Amino acid sequence: MAITIRKATENDSAFLAQMILQSSRAEKIECVFNLIFQTNDTKVLLENIEKLTKTKAKSQCHYSNFLVAESDGKLVGSLCSYEPRISTKQVFLNALLESGCDETVSERLEVLYGCDFDLNNRTLMFDYMEELEGFVDVGVMKALMQKSLLNARLKGYRIAQSIVEIGSLEALLFYRKLGFTKVQEKECELYKEKFGRAGLVLLAIEF
Repeated sequence: MAITIRKATENDSAFLAQMILQSSRAEKIECVFNLIFQTNDTKVLLENIEKLTKTKAKSQCHYSNFLVAESDGKLVGSLCSYEPRISTKQVFLNALLESGCDETVSERLEVLYGCDFDLNNRTLMFDYMEELEGFVDVGVMKALMQKSLLNARLKGYRIAQSIVEIGSLEALLFYRKLGFTKVQEKECELYKEKFGRAGLVLLAIEF
């Protein structure tokens, strides 16, 4: 199966919304976007996340941060890479306000940020690494990661990091196969109460 990797465009936004939601759920019923947009309606969540990928404020969810994988002309996977010094918490808040959230969203974000890490601005962050069901184990994720690491090297980065939920066993296993190691783990009661996961794990790879 031939897999082509390319930069995402605005036309890919609906697919990216699907991948962002799938990644954030990570086999849970609720995720941070349920909290942010205050709904359990998947259609509404996808519509709001799609708006988020196209805002003027370039948060980590902006389409320009993504690579997508194609097979036989069909989009089958995604991987986001962003710079923490550019896609800051404030930029994310601005993007959410731009996509239709009211000012109270900043309070809801505190649940997430209460279990956050102090990220090194000299590292590149990877997020929303997902593939469509039916394309597991055909090399989609590996191809996306290899291209992203190559792009990171060209930008002068030597360390990449990713944040995964404690208990996301498949994601943790995949990152470890790629050479990522655990840097830090943080357990948070409020995060567990909201999402059913004990907290977050910070992973890193040097290349």
